[in-house]
Amino acid sequence: MEYFVQQLINGITLGSIYGLIAIGYTMVYGIIGMINFAHGDIFMVGAFIALISFLTLVAIGLTAIPVALFIVLLIAMGLTALYGWTVERLAYRPLRHSFRLAPLISAIGMSIILQNYVQVAQSARVKPLPPLIEGTHVIIESDVFSVELSNIQIIVVLTTLALMIVFSWIVGKTRLGRDMRACEQDLKMASLLGVNIDRTISLTFVIGAALASVAGIMYLLYYGVIDFFIGFVAGVKAFTAAVLGGIGSLPGAMLGGLLIGLIETFWSAYFSIEYKDVAAFSILIVVLIFLPTGILGRPEVEKV
Repeated sequence: MEYFVQQLINGITLGSIYGLIAIGYTMVYGIIGMINFAHGDIFMVGAFIALISFLTLVAIGLTAIPVALFIVLLIAMGLTALYGWTVERLAYRPLRHSFRLAPLISAIGMSIILQNYVQVAQSARVKPLPPLIEGTHVIIESDVFSVELSNIQIIVVLTTLALMIVFSWIVGKTRLGRDMRACEQDLKMASLLGVNIDRTISLTFVIGAALASVAGIMYLLYYGVIDFFIGFVAGVKAFTAAVLGGIGSLPGAMLGGLLIGLIETFWSAYFSIEYKDVAAFSILIVVLIFLPTGILGRPEVEKV
């Protein structure tokens, strides 16, 4: 029982990171109906920006960890949001009215460019970061196995929960949220009613990239190592999470992220770790057979 609870904690932590990345996929798809395959690499860029920012702050003498991490968070969100805006302007806006495969191919090209850009700029070697947030709390103690909850796990889960609450408020209560919902229903009609479509779509990419940068920081703090390829792996998992939960649904993206994290963690704990990805994708296939739109997805209504 203790081992199960420990893996449950680990799975929720990993799933929270996947969920933050998955929100970016589901936001873009919900508004313009396209998959931003460069989003996983935006997450990777955010992690590298956070690492470089932190090392720079330490080099200039700022050693107070909470203050440094707060500054790193602001820098990473700002610069990564700029990358997200650039992807939208270069890979999506010029091709918005082209055939549907054109933006998809362009996004894959942007993904490859970002991967190689970081590989050339930072080399292919793994970049480590010493543990910054230490300390654990024993939840269940026994002679055989003790369940521990680390401070970094608490921070990851609470940060994800706080961002979900803030973002749900933005979508549900603000002018930007109303514009986003209008664009999701009908881009042309939203434009006729005075919604600035270009600005709304750009801000959607910006917000998604900012959330991905937070996920990158959480990943860096939790695992302590990053490389130029983490964006591809995490991006595929997050995209799977978005599809599993129901692409286009924000709660579905977070639910899918948690499920993928739990499936990977429990499979690695009780079975072979080499097949954890196979398990996650197998569950996705089974769910989509019975729920083609995902767990919380809504059937697409064709407009005539």
